[in-house]
Formats: sequence, C-alpha cells, structure tokens
Amino acid sequence: MKRLLACLTCLALALPALADVAAEAPLFSADGYRLGRYRSPTPDHAEPARTLDTPQLQAQLKQRPDTLLIDVYRRQWLHGRFVEDEPHANLPGSLWLANTGDGQLSPAWQAYFTRNLHKASQGRQDRPLVFYCRSDCWLSWNAVKRAAALGYTNLYWYRDGIDAWEQAGLPLQPARPVELPFPGDAGHAAP
Repeated sequence: MKRLLACLTCLALALPALADVAAEAPLFSADGYRLGRYRSPTPDHAEPARTLDTPQLQAQLKQRPDTLLIDVYRRQWLHGRFVEDEPHANLPGSLWLANTGDGQLSPAWQAYFTRNLHKASQGRQDRPLVFYCRSDCWLSWNAVKRAAALGYTNLYWYRDGIDAWEQAGLPLQPARPVELPFPGDAGHAAP
C-alpha cells in the first residue's frame, strides 16, 4: 500500500511537468499542417477550399455529380494492413483514404494519397474534391492543404463531416479504406 501511495504521489508530481512539455510541442509544422490534437475545435475555413455545410454539400452533389467525396478519418495500420478495430461508416459514394490527414506523412503515405487522388480524379486537377472526417477534426483540414499542394484547384471542406451528415438524418454506408498496394508498414503509428 505504501508503494502504491508513493507511486501515485510521484505521478501527481510529474503531471504538471508533463503538461508543460506537451504545451511546448508545436501544434503546426513549419509548412502549416496541424501536428496533433486532431479532435479539437477547427477554424471556419481551410484555405484554399470552400467550406460547406450539409445543405450546401447536398446542392453541390446535385449540381456537380462528378464531385468526389474523400473521407480521411484514421484507421489503425499494423503489420502492413488496416486493422478493423471499430466499425466505420461514411457518406455514400465516398473514397476512404485513411490516415492521409495526419500533419506529417511518411513518403509511403504521401504516395498513397497522391496516387489515389490522381486515380479517382482521372488526372483532372479541377475535379471537385470534398474532404471530410468528423466534426472538430483537423485531419480533413490537413488533407485540403495537402491536395492544394499537389495542384488540385476545386477543393471543398465539409467541416462537420460525418457527424453533421448523420445529425441531418442522412444515410451513411459501411466503409473500408482503400488498401495500400505496397507491402510492409507505411510508418504510420497507431492512432
């Protein structure tokens, strides 16, 4: 019992120091990507995308049926494969490019993002692309910036994502991420 109390006391004394270290870690990279605390309040817009709410997204999909919906919600990657640790559903017709909204991507994850955007857009950099994840999620914000850096010009950010779609009573579909065509671990740590 004395050991347990001693350990708890040490932990209590260390917590403020750990909080100070965490507070010093930068939230953004030098090139402007959010590096952590992905599930926290987001800004109203993601440059250079246009921010959409649910009615605006529905109108966009009606007016431009060639619009691509891209879900970037995270999925655990372990031993060269995605691990289905919890069910995930996304907007019907979406392409799920899991783990591509992180602030820093290894070259393999960057190639996965680049290759799949190119394939889905059929090489058209002006094709409408809507990035989303959940509400208060920086992953889609990062993905918009990453797509712009690749030269895509018709970008949208569905800021409140899956949560807003579901709250509007709209259907979701069971989802699976696009598989990685390369072997081994892409260097992505489990979420």
